[in-house]
Amino acid sequence: MAHTRYLLWVAVTACLAMLTFSSCIEDGFTTSPGDVLAFNKDTVAFDTVITLQGTTTKQMVVYNRSKKQINISSIKVAGLATKGHFHLNVDGVRGDEFQNVEIRGNDSIFIFIEATLDEMEKNEPTLLEDRLEFVTNGVSQKVVLTAWGQDVVRLYGDTISRNRRFTADKPYLIYDTVYVSEGVTLTIDAGATLLFHDKAAMRCAGKMLANGTAEDPIFFRGDRLDRVVGSTSFDVMSGQWGGIIFTPPTMNNVLKHVIMKGSSIGMHCSAYGDTIHCALKLLNCVLTNSASTCLATATCYVQLIGTEISDAAEEVVYFAGGKVKASQCTFANYYLFKVPSYPIVNIFDVEYTDGSIGKIRADFNNCILYGLYSEINEGKLDDFNVYMRYCLFKSPGTDDAHFINCIWEGDPHFLTVRDDYIFDYRLGNESDAIGKGNPDLCPAEARYDRYGNDRLVHGALDLGAYVWIPISDEEIN
Repeated sequence: MAHTRYLLWVAVTACLAMLTFSSCIEDGFTTSPGDVLAFNKDTVAFDTVITLQGTTTKQMVVYNRSKKQINISSIKVAGLATKGHFHLNVDGVRGDEFQNVEIRGNDSIFIFIEATLDEMEKNEPTLLEDRLEFVTNGVSQKVVLTAWGQDVVRLYGDTISRNRRFTADKPYLIYDTVYVSEGVTLTIDAGATLLFHDKAAMRCAGKMLANGTAEDPIFFRGDRLDRVVGSTSFDVMSGQWGGIIFTPPTMNNVLKHVIMKGSSIGMHCSAYGDTIHCALKLLNCVLTNSASTCLATATCYVQLIGTEISDAAEEVVYFAGGKVKASQCTFANYYLFKVPSYPIVNIFDVEYTDGSIGKIRADFNNCILYGLYSEINEGKLDDFNVYMRYCLFKSPGTDDAHFINCIWEGDPHFLTVRDDYIFDYRLGNESDAIGKGNPDLCPAEARYDRYGNDRLVHGALDLGAYVWIPISDEEIN
């Protein structure tokens, strides 16, 4: 009997506790005009959006600060935009307009927003504005919606079979692989942008002339124009698109002030063992952030002048046979997604199918080789025609017949801050590369760096791709 009374007492106690707890929950709805919504942002802004192509999803949070439940009579896009539309997902439900959306007291819901923009019929980006409207307890509230729409010229695996010019009027959006046929010249004007969709690439058996300038460089990049998170651009993401491949019998390709970012395989160039005629010349270019190698060449003659080649999951550059002339270049690797285990510069002779050896001839003058791993592949250079003059290395070493007037255990003090996603290979104030170059080894084309700074204005030549410009403490911080 005592046991039965005890169980009865526990049951009654539990019931009372439940009644007490439930009485603390306020299930009633507030109808006061003073109880309205709060938002985590007053504007939902999309970055530049390619027209006719869906955007990424933005989100916002809607709060009910009242202790009671609140009923949102209406949530909808005003429909002010005439060249596109914003689409909603409210608390997990897709639609364009919603009624009677409830939020419990001191709770919140998520709203996800996407945009689809019509063609703007303009060359430059065009601002599209709308607003998200809420009606709660008879009170109207709004959140501004904005997006910049950019029209593009679309290429779907095209074959360029006659001479063609890409202008700077609109970006070119490339799907699949575009081919430049043998004997054909593709000319790219200053300020042009080539956007590559996922896995898209360009193969060139003809000739490419990219005529960028310091004021109007040419961009090769992926088509994700938004941000990964916060203010961090998608430029930090490698592997967004394929790459640029120059294939035989390509010859006399000249790229000036080209900035290439975020590819999978970087830039490749091969030829039929011709080391007399230049197959590829890069002047004041940047090849950066590749998921494999930024630049790979085989059995051809390549010139690199005032060029930065940086950040790759494997080698930054790979030279197999042929001839290489690198002047005033920066080869650096602080790749973001893993610590590289390949040398920054990989140099080899190449063996042909008939068993003969294609010896490489490489000259590096006034260059910087620096990063998270070794500068060049292991082994002595005694049997290689590789010469490095007035170059800076992180590693210890001594000069010999192949390393001439080099700086060992130097530090360029790049402005790069890897942990903050800043990859800036200009020289800091304490750089060991300042004034250590040989002007006689600086070709006339390298007189100005890609920012237009004169290498000889101070009389002393800096190593690498960039002229040192003094930086104040405020700018550094």
